[in-house]
Amino acid sequence: MQDTTLWIIVGFAGQALFTMRFVVQWLASEKAKRSLIPVAFWFFSIGGGVVLLAYAIHRDDPVFIAGQAGGLIIYARNLWLIYGEKRRAA
Repeated sequence: MQDTTLWIIVGFAGQALFTMRFVVQWLASEKAKRSLIPVAFWFFSIGGGVVLLAYAIHRDDPVFIAGQAGGLIIYARNLWLIYGEKRRAA
């Protein structure tokens, strides 16, 4: 497999993970009949963000790199807040 083909597959895999966060959020909200952001949303965000960041680095795209790197900080912070709240409640 050519290097370019492999990286296109990596890029689409990252995009698929990133898209799944919206699917998870939508299904959870429909089930609850109100807007929800489940924890899985943030895990898919991190998974997709990491893979897309690798793809952006490979493509040497500074705009894409900055966007994905910044997003990863926000996703990780949200998980930190969620688990901190769970620890305090326990």
